[in-house]
Amino acid sequence: MKLNELLRGLDGLDIGLEAEGNVTSLAYDSRQVQRGSLFFAIQGEKADGHLFIPQALDRGAIAVVSERQPPSELASRWVRVPQLRRALSAAGRRFYGLPDLHLKLVGITGTNGKTTTAFLVDSILSAAGLRTALLGTIEYRVGGRVLPARNTTPESLDLWSYLAQTVEAGGDGAVMEVSSHALAQERVWGFPFYVAVFTNLTRDHLDYHKDFEHYFEAKRRLFEGLGTAPPASVVINIDDPWGKKLLELRGSRQLTYGMNSNAQVKVKRLDSRHNGLEGTILTPAGKLELASSLVGRANLANILAATAASVAYGIPLDKIEEGLRNLKAVPGRFERIDEGQSFLVVVDYAHTDDALRNVLSTARELTRNRLIVVFGCGGERDRAKRPMMGEAAGSLSDLAVLTSDNPRSEDPLLIMNDALIGLQKAGKPYWAEVDREKAIRKALEEAREGDVVVLAGKGHETYQILKDGPIPFDDREVARRVLSEMGYQTPK
Repeated sequence: MKLNELLRGLDGLDIGLEAEGNVTSLAYDSRQVQRGSLFFAIQGEKADGHLFIPQALDRGAIAVVSERQPPSELASRWVRVPQLRRALSAAGRRFYGLPDLHLKLVGITGTNGKTTTAFLVDSILSAAGLRTALLGTIEYRVGGRVLPARNTTPESLDLWSYLAQTVEAGGDGAVMEVSSHALAQERVWGFPFYVAVFTNLTRDHLDYHKDFEHYFEAKRRLFEGLGTAPPASVVINIDDPWGKKLLELRGSRQLTYGMNSNAQVKVKRLDSRHNGLEGTILTPAGKLELASSLVGRANLANILAATAASVAYGIPLDKIEEGLRNLKAVPGRFERIDEGQSFLVVVDYAHTDDALRNVLSTARELTRNRLIVVFGCGGERDRAKRPMMGEAAGSLSDLAVLTSDNPRSEDPLLIMNDALIGLQKAGKPYWAEVDREKAIRKALEEAREGDVVVLAGKGHETYQILKDGPIPFDDREVARRVLSEMGYQTPK
């Protein structure tokens, strides 16, 4: 494809005299460049693509796309654009054959609940006989393949590639978690969402967004349209005050959900048990009977969000019921570890104070004796939320075990000291153990019949990020091994 055809229509486009010719591939990582590639030099948070231009050219790139003025020696092989990520998305869309014209996209954003809601929507669409891609925090499911997730929301070029593969496999749509970082960085610029879902907004990523207003503004972009028309339908949690602000937007069909009596999708009857949820959900399309293996109030909110999104998508109520029933669990989201022990062990991704409160409130419903939580706070992230997490863990549990959770380049003991302020404020029993495996072991050895042990923070993650890089670490595998060493055996 000709370079000028890939980038046509972009404002402020300046193509060097010789930077024409056929483009055989697109790349923003110099290691992926091949002969004939067009290389996009992205100024990232931690790496500057301009530093890798020599490598890209050595590997055969025909031209470089950048927001910067070209060095004199590269003027003829330089394409200057005012907004690089928009250019990357526009080029990717054309290069991969406009896959969005053949698919309906569902985008889900919010602080908590994105992953479970995405899994639920995907299960419902599958029950309706649709073939979809699922792109989010845990994994990417594309064309019958399961790929590891590098980011909650990939770069636009990768997204267009995944959507093209979905079309090639006969797909009908895609369900995507859309992170605030991706929205702020315009990684999803140019993607026409059919349905957009807002789950909630609580404290997270303020190290990046600085304050709640900027955090919300990033989320809001999904509902305004990202260089496209606004979504055909928007699904909004009316229980959340930030969600109510989104109702001010116009241009989309609005569908609200929540416990609020004014919500359009809400629960009429609910029976919450240790093995799931049953009840009746009211929707503008009629009522449906809920039978789900997911437990707790937080998951009920996710179920309502997925139901509303599916109604907006046009899925029949009986298929929504089937899809909700079919999803038995989501990896690392209140995932039970059963080695035959007389107490419940749960692994959950909760890594904000609000998410921690939700998971501990759910666990409390299942507790016949004590609630024990193991938790930590991530390094190189918002320090202000650490005392809040400590207070949430301490106030809602009977015993909190404070430990390390992806300290990255920070001293794990200093991170723990920040959380300790809130933990001590709660005035409940606690232990502090910097070694996460030892912390998990102490919690499990302390547990007795009828207790619930929550291992919070890492969920589906299979690594621990330390100063020198990631090391293998999976809360689920550690818990299983410790329980086995304690003499428990997996039920047959």
